Formats: sequence, structure tokens, C-alpha cells
Amino acid sequence: MHEFSLIELLTKTIGAQTGAMEGVGDDAAILPIPINHQLVVSTDTLVEGVHFNFGQAPETVGYKAMAASISDLAAMGASPAWFFLALTLPSMKPEWVEKFASGVGEVAQKAPIKLVGGDVTSGPMNMTLTVCGLVEPGKALLRSGAKPGDIVGISGPVGLAGRALSDQRRGVKPAPACISALYRPELRLGFGQALVGLASSCIDISDGLLADVSHISAASNVGIQLDLETLPCPPELSDLPDDDRWDLQLGSGDDYELCFTAAPERWRDIEKAATKNGVKPAQIGKVIQGSGCQSIRPDGSVFNPGRSGYVHGVHS
Repeated sequence: MHEFSLIELLTKTIGAQTGAMEGVGDDAAILPIPINHQLVVSTDTLVEGVHFNFGQAPETVGYKAMAASISDLAAMGASPAWFFLALTLPSMKPEWVEKFASGVGEVAQKAPIKLVGGDVTSGPMNMTLTVCGLVEPGKALLRSGAKPGDIVGISGPVGLAGRALSDQRRGVKPAPACISALYRPELRLGFGQALVGLASSCIDISDGLLADVSHISAASNVGIQLDLETLPCPPELSDLPDDDRWDLQLGSGDDYELCFTAAPERWRDIEKAATKNGVKPAQIGKVIQGSGCQSIRPDGSVFNPGRSGYVHGVHS
């Protein structure tokens, strides 16, 4: 199957935006930015053997790739608008492309967000998604706004996706909730948008809770203490010894929950916003003077996890 046929298959399956002002079919897309809005853009690349395996169901590859990209917009409090998809395939198999596109399209419809361009070519399998969202000027959630005295919150439990991967590697069948977390992460778009004006900083948990919270610490020039006793513990993790569970929850990544900071007096409003969006947030720590991120056991001692999260460009 040649390139243009694949592009037609992708756009038909996903549902591309066409037309003179914004869409597939020209050399480039023209994006009409509404008055009094800023454009938020994020790009993610997924590589076979690093982020997914070729034997994985293509619809789950497409779903997760799109959900992970949308998560970046959620962390900024942005409203999704458009996206671009560049797909490199070792062989042009229309069956694989159609199933992959159906996964992408399912998330795109939920967001909603419109496909407006991209590329298809031959080579080692990888895909790049560029998502574009809109925010009012100065309203985007950043990593750099945390202040000493703020609480640290999270939109849901972490560690389920990591448990699925751990179980699979040991030849154990993961629990359904863990499989769902790994391959079909929840979109936190509505909650992310609701945090605008309430949260002082925000990030999505993709590389691991400790690693990503450390990004807030560095960007805001503050210290952060995580209270391990308050980390939500879903039933699927309750069989693990505390140290093993904390290690998994702090460092496994792939959760795509939102971690945020906020003034304590904002918490009641955050809970109300969460309820409207079907989210159950939890307070898991506090922002302090200083630098770096520490994880504190119930007895007050520091817990040093065996894993620190995913490091881009370093693979074992």
C-alpha cells in the first residue's frame, strides 16, 4: 500500500479536519487561533522496542500514544484543538494502520481534537504526535508556580501501570485495572482545565511520580516532601509490602495522573471541581523552602526508592 493510500486510510479512520483554513490536503495546515487565546503545543515520539512492542495490539498503541499526548495538554489546563501525526512503518500494512488509527481516533473523539496534518514514511517503526491546545493568556498551568506552604495533590492513584508491567515480566496475569491503566489511561482533561486559577503548578505523571514532582521542585526553586502514608493505595497494590509498593508508585511511571500544588485554602474548591469531573484527588505532600524532593515514611524517616523514574535517552 503506498503513502497516499495510507494517509487516506488514516484520515478516514481518525476523522480529519478538511477545509481551506485548517486541515489535511495542503502543504501545511493553517490554524485560526481565536482572539485572546494562546497556543499550547506539545510533541511526543514513541519508538518500537522502547515505548511499545510491535506485537502489541495496534489499537492499544494508538490509544495510549494519543492519550499520553493529550495528558500534556491536561497538565497545562489547555483545551484540545488540533493534532499532527507522523508515522514511520517498516511495512505498509493497511490492517495495522487502520486498527492503530481507530485507537487514535477514539481518544481524539473523546478529547475532542482534530487531525490537521502529518506524514507517513517507511523505516524503523515510530510515531510522533504533536498536539495543540488553547488557553487564555497567562492562564496556562506551569511547573514553576509552586510556593512554600502549598500542598501537593494528585488526581488519582499511581503505580497500577507499573504493576501491570511488573506482573507481565514475571509471567503473572495482571489485574484488569492494571491492564486498563497501562494501555488505556484515563484522560484528565476536564480536571486539568478546572485546576486553572486553583493550582499553583501542575505536571502529568509520565516518567514516575518522584521524577516528575522533582521537575516542579526544580522549576519552582522549592523543596517538596511527599508523605508516603497518604499515597492512595488501590486494592490491586494492597498485597505488596510497603517498601515495594512505594518503590513502584514513586518510580514506575506511565500513570498519566495529574500532580499539582495549591494553597491549602484552595483544597475545598479543588475537591468540588474534581467531583464534577469524576476524579478523587488526594493530598500527598507539601512544598517547603529549599530544593529537591524527599519521600517521607510514616515514622518520619526518608525513604530512598530503588528506582527514580524513566530517564529519556537512557535505556538498559
